[in-house]
Amino acid sequence: MDRILSFIASAIVATAPLLAQAQLRLPSLSNLPNLSTPSLPTPGQLTQQARRDVAPAVDLTRLRQQRIGEMLRQRSELIEADPAGELMVRSELVLSSPPASLMTAARGEGFTVVRERMLDGLDLQFVTVRAPAGWDTPRALRRLQELDPKAIVDFNHLYLESGEVQPRTAARPASASAPLPALPGPKFKVGLVDGGVETQHAALRGSSIHAWGCGGTKVASAHGTAVASLLVGHADRFRSAAPQATLYAADVYCNDPIGGSIEAVAAALAWLLSEEVPVVNISLVGPANRTLEQVVKKATAKGMLIVAAVGNDGPASPPLYPAAYADVVAVTAIDARGLVIPEACRGPHVAFAAPGSDMAVANAASNGFTIARGTSFASPLVAGILAASVPSPDSSAAQLAVAALARRAADAGAPGRDAVYGYGIVGRELRTEPAFVMAH
Repeated sequence: MDRILSFIASAIVATAPLLAQAQLRLPSLSNLPNLSTPSLPTPGQLTQQARRDVAPAVDLTRLRQQRIGEMLRQRSELIEADPAGELMVRSELVLSSPPASLMTAARGEGFTVVRERMLDGLDLQFVTVRAPAGWDTPRALRRLQELDPKAIVDFNHLYLESGEVQPRTAARPASASAPLPALPGPKFKVGLVDGGVETQHAALRGSSIHAWGCGGTKVASAHGTAVASLLVGHADRFRSAAPQATLYAADVYCNDPIGGSIEAVAAALAWLLSEEVPVVNISLVGPANRTLEQVVKKATAKGMLIVAAVGNDGPASPPLYPAAYADVVAVTAIDARGLVIPEACRGPHVAFAAPGSDMAVANAASNGFTIARGTSFASPLVAGILAASVPSPDSSAAQLAVAALARRAADAGAPGRDAVYGYGIVGRELRTEPAFVMAH
């Protein structure tokens, strides 16, 4: 135990040099305080926290890397690792609105067009090409960049969930109560890019949900259902951030071996823009990608406010995306005591902290609830809170909503904004204690 605690303490302290190197920013909010020196727990504070949380923290920190390794072993014919070890579709590159001259030159080099798609909501054309025979994917990327250094082209990366949904006690989920009547109050929209949602769960049956993806077939997932329940769920003793909202849920996985790709995420955001959804939650994480960055820039320029989980790769890890992109509201997770979970990523892009540990969420496999942990489950709480203040896609309204929430946030860590809690803690009252809705 002491060795594990020492390892986590060293990892947290190691974030300090990374913070100085980061070149990230939040939406331009001139009336908000500047980033202060990050608040890092002392070894004594960490030990107190870790004596309860060290096992799940270590498990969650390793979860994404373990899943990457498993997917590479099982789907090597479809998936490979990029030079940094991140997942991508084998031999594929994605170009954003490439000039005709580049495509002509690429075909002459032996590249073949696999798919072309016009994303009207984003005003972008996506062209996916396959590397020439005998070329590895990094070489193919370098060649396209040589042919046109200004082109927006990158690997077709895959993005994974940023949290774990599973019972971690002997308790069995109890049946959720019948859905409550529709809530009074103003209606508004909120979006979700994730796995599929089990809309027949008792906590979601009373919600208005529009689904997209999978050719119209519902492919419910544990993660997508859990996150949706935190956005709009509505059941006795269970709380969500925006139970009166209409949810627009895009499934980017669909049980596809290459689900969660850049193409799928971009198409989902284009659909959400076409539906005029102003605030969208993305509890998925992965590497920086030029094509995804272009998609995020286009979406936010059109007034969409994107809220994303910072990830659980550990405090010393590089930033994860899309949360670390400019103009994305990045959310970290706290436990029931208001302490940031030790596996959460840190950085100057962190905007808010919200509950994300040992909390009840809808269980897609039953009509009851289970326990979730990770930054995935903090992000929808912030997205739901913000959605109530942004009735339609509008950059000015989005910035005002973020600024207002920053002023209401409960400061934590170092005074002012810091790289651990951001502007502070919000939505603490939205955490549902598992004991409230689970039978023992």
